Amino acid sequence: MAIEIKIPQISEGVETATVTEILVSEGDLIEKEQSVIAVESDKAAVEIPSSHAGEVKSIKVNENDEVNVGDVIMTLEESDDKEDDNKDKKNEASADDTEVQEKNTSDQKKPEKDEVKDDTDKEQEEVDESEEKKNNEDDKTDDDDDGNGKEETSSKNSSEKKTNEKPSVPASPGVRRFARELGVSISEVKGSGENGRISKDDIKTHAKDSKTSRTSQNELPDFSQWGETKRKKISGIRKTTATKVTNAWQNIPHVFQFDEADITEIEGYMSKNQDKANKAGTKLTITAVLTKLVADGLEKFPKFNASLDLENEEMVLKDYINIGIAVDTEKGLLLPVIKKVDKKGIVDLAVEISKLAEKARHQKLTGEEMKGGNFSISNLGGIGGTNFTPIIYHPQVAILGVSRAQTKPIYVDGQLEARKILPLSLSYDHRLIDGAEAARFITWLKNALEDPFEALLS
Repeated sequence: MAIEIKIPQISEGVETATVTEILVSEGDLIEKEQSVIAVESDKAAVEIPSSHAGEVKSIKVNENDEVNVGDVIMTLEESDDKEDDNKDKKNEASADDTEVQEKNTSDQKKPEKDEVKDDTDKEQEEVDESEEKKNNEDDKTDDDDDGNGKEETSSKNSSEKKTNEKPSVPASPGVRRFARELGVSISEVKGSGENGRISKDDIKTHAKDSKTSRTSQNELPDFSQWGETKRKKISGIRKTTATKVTNAWQNIPHVFQFDEADITEIEGYMSKNQDKANKAGTKLTITAVLTKLVADGLEKFPKFNASLDLENEEMVLKDYINIGIAVDTEKGLLLPVIKKVDKKGIVDLAVEISKLAEKARHQKLTGEEMKGGNFSISNLGGIGGTNFTPIIYHPQVAILGVSRAQTKPIYVDGQLEARKILPLSLSYDHRLIDGAEAARFITWLKNALEDPFEALLS
């Protein structure tokens, strides 16, 4: 019996992936749950297992193909084990029945997500239009749309505030949400509705026009007129990185702060305690030490552990500390996240950083292991360089860059000594963090590296 093997749901929210490797060949006998292809999405790289055992009859995909959830990737001639066949068929039938029942129940009880949004938008637009007509003389701004209705103020303050407020953009909450999803600044959109009211079609038109304009600006010349060229497909990770860093650079006003820390004593501490790390199966590194010290710094400087919500004019302060560690891989930069750093010791952090870095290099990270970071560290010291300016990972507001430590002649108590100096680069979001606060943060970190015991006690 011929069986089709399809692409399952790879991870939450992921519908498309790129085939990076075919792990079996036509004619192979494979087992149930055996990996048959490897794929890469914008969140993770995973291997797809076979849902059945049997002989591979045909392979429907090639390396570098774009595949969607539900696509057929190969067909099998199912094995002759009748007992397993019957069991599998029974399970499949049961699963299908359950799925049909759930779908029917869902269809009866719950409308589609997009329909809910559209209905909500229509209802809100009717309410908004009614409110505009009713309160036309007051020229009332749309508090619900802007999120300002959450603030409790006296009626006197409210009336005084109205005279100073900027006119709000006429659009429903659903339209505003749609603009955010497309990365469109709603204040730049020209509305086609009554009194300039903005619709979803206006958002789509603006996004299309902006994309056309960017495409025209980024048009490439014909390089072949100067010599031979080759083309290579960009990986899913590289495409995602390109999109995210472009958005971050365009939308976040970056400011950079630099300093140098004398880590001579820290290196001595690491050498003395290297055996403890070795027993745990890892190596004690400056990255592990920095991760622990940065966690303490985030507690002392909470703005660096926050995110900016411009839509509601709020900052989101987090009571947990998760730190992303940038890892260089063949496919591009990945950022696994160490969770609850403040609750872990340096050796434990060294073990976890090493394991996640290894998974990143072998494309084994899950989507969950790359979520939830509050602050990031990018250490290029193992490669070289004196300083660099890392780009912030939205929605974080800061990132620490670390370059190669160098031995330099430094005066200590009037005597010239050879000391190990570590360059530090701090990038921060100037919308939330001022220069003075950034200078205090990196100075604290420098002092913590030079005398961690005093820093931890302060």
